[in-house]
This record gives sequence, structure tokens and C-alpha cells, in this order.
Amino acid sequence: MTETPTMRLAAMVGGVVLTLFAGYALGRAVDAPTSLGTQVAAGSADHTHPAGTAPHVHGSDTGTGTGSGADGQVSGLSVSLAGYTLVPEQTQLPVGDEVDLRFRIVGPDQRAVTDFAVVHDKPMHLIVARRDLTGFQHLHPELASDGTWSIPLRLTAPGVWRMYGDFTVTDPAGTPVALTLGVDLVAAGDYQPVALPAASDTAQAGEFTVRMQGVPQRGVVAPLLFQVSAADGAAPTLEPYLGAYGHLVALRAGDLGYLHVHPEAELVDGAVKFWLTAPSAGDYRLFLDFQVAGVVHTAEFTVTVS
Repeated sequence: MTETPTMRLAAMVGGVVLTLFAGYALGRAVDAPTSLGTQVAAGSADHTHPAGTAPHVHGSDTGTGTGSGADGQVSGLSVSLAGYTLVPEQTQLPVGDEVDLRFRIVGPDQRAVTDFAVVHDKPMHLIVARRDLTGFQHLHPELASDGTWSIPLRLTAPGVWRMYGDFTVTDPAGTPVALTLGVDLVAAGDYQPVALPAASDTAQAGEFTVRMQGVPQRGVVAPLLFQVSAADGAAPTLEPYLGAYGHLVALRAGDLGYLHVHPEAELVDGAVKFWLTAPSAGDYRLFLDFQVAGVVHTAEFTVTVS
């Protein structure tokens, strides 16, 4: 049979289509190391992340939970996203006094959400920090039947504080949606901002010294390890806390963009290991939570990403 121009064109189009499908399949089959802002564990209705779950990041400004690592794509900058809104009962709090912080997550139907997935042992992770990146707190409020969350909170100094609600809900289609919403809290008084500490790879957390190995890089997935040692230089026994050996919150100086990262399931030569990429250049404050002998400690680091 004589080949016609039409037959040659059809063969070329078919070849292009096959190439595209092959490339798609290869891209789906080959995964890069999980990074801060590049990959999350597969969602489910209960989203509990069993042992062996890959390191991942929570929340994104897209409402998908993917936390893309592209420049500027961090979470916690919006009070409302994907139809969900963080609604605190009050945003002005006293200084030094413990008060009952109460808030709701209002859904697309304008009703308070009451069904939340348990993620890393808790249905809600509440992060609070002052806008100069001091006073970090990682809290877990309680949910009432009417959809009101509550937790005792003390703001230790005057100033504007940022409150982040990090949670996962199930949308009307039954799809888990991981979100981080943020709102400012105000503690009236004479605000004296604290300068950001100089960048360092070592931090004190009570009686423990924590050394950070690795340098966060913009747009490049890189390992970051944290080694904990006691006052005598010995390595303490790290215990799982909220389903992992460590939890890392990164806040970007300037806009307080939020990233919440979880590590590899097992320690690496005794260190807690994360894979991450910085979403943009700038200064960041890192807060590492870890547990020893039933007590949670927090080590704080400043890093500068060029």
C-alpha cells in the first residue's frame, strides 16, 4: 500500500502522543526525596500518618496541602482559604495573664466545622509567635461539640502576635484538605521588638545542646539534620512526640510565612533528619520540637537563605 501524506501525519501524531504518555508515566514513577514544600504523605479520611510515613510539609496557600516549594508559596498568610475561615472570638489579649483563647473554623456553608482529621496525633496544631519571631508556642486546643476550639494562652510581652491554625478537614466531596490559616493577636503595651539572633548552627534547649547540620537552599532539596546532646556530651534517648522524633516549624522573617515539616520516620545516626527546600531567599527562624524523658523541648535557630 502506498503511503500518503495523511498517513504520515497520523503516524507522527501517534508518536507524539505515545511519547507524552511515556513521559507522564516516568514522572509519576520517579519521586524525588520528600522536601519542605515539594511533597506530602497521601491524604486519607483519618490522615494519621502511620510509622514509615515519608517526611513532609503541612499546608499551602493553594489549599491543597501540597506546600509547593516555589518562591513565596508558604502558608499561614491568609485568614481565609479554600472556603474555610479562622474566626477567633477575640483578637486583643492582655499581657502576662493566662486567658482562654477560643476560635472556630467556619466552612463554605458558613457553619463551624466539627469534623477534623487526626494528623500527627492531634486534630489541631496551634502555633503562636510574636512578629519579631519570639515567644514561640506549639499548642493543641480542645474541640467542643459546637465547633469551638479553646486553649489557655499567655502572651508574655506586648506586641502583635501571629496565630496559626494547622489542620485537615474533609470537603463536601470527601477529599481531605490540609490548611494553615493565620490571624494576628494584639497585646497592648510598650512594644520593644527583639532583633533576630545571628545565624548559628547550634542552639540551647534547656539542658540540651542541639547542632544543626546542613544549609537550607532556595529551590534545592537538601538534607537538614539535628543532633541533640546532653550537658555531659552524651546523646539522650529521643522519644516520639506527636508521632515523630521531631517537628520543625519555619517562620519567614518579614511576612511570617509558615512551614511545618515532619522528618524521616527513623533517626539517622541518632539525628533527626528532614528534607527541605527554602521557598525564597531571606531570614528564617526554625523551631525544632523534640522529646526526652516525657518532656518536650524547643531549639531555635536563625538561618539566612541567599
